Amino acid sequence: MTQNRWPAALRILQWALGLVILEESVRFAFSPAAAHAFAKTGLPDFIHFALAWAEIAAAILFLIPRAMVFGGRLLIVVLVFAIAIHLLQGWFDVGVLVVYAAAAWAVVAARSAPAEQRT
Repeated sequence: MTQNRWPAALRILQWALGLVILEESVRFAFSPAAAHAFAKTGLPDFIHFALAWAEIAAAILFLIPRAMVFGGRLLIVVLVFAIAIHLLQGWFDVGVLVVYAAAAWAVVAARSAPAEQRT
């Protein structure tokens, strides 16, 4: 890929990732099936809602250009917390969460790089 296509590719990755995570986190917040599955963890319900709303807020911030870096970093923290909960519960299907966190990191790292390194 030529150097001048990187900004467009990263913008597409940012929007695709942000919208997918936003949709999934809204479903996680409001789906009775998700609430039932989370209840199996034995953790209090407020953690379910805190995770869901933190993920929704982070995804929205990730889509706003001026707040993208902060939103991306928040998104990575929330995803790492979700991965930890999954692993501590013995649910090893965290591949998607790892890919989401890696993609958020890539977008944030590209945006956080000094301008001379981005061109």
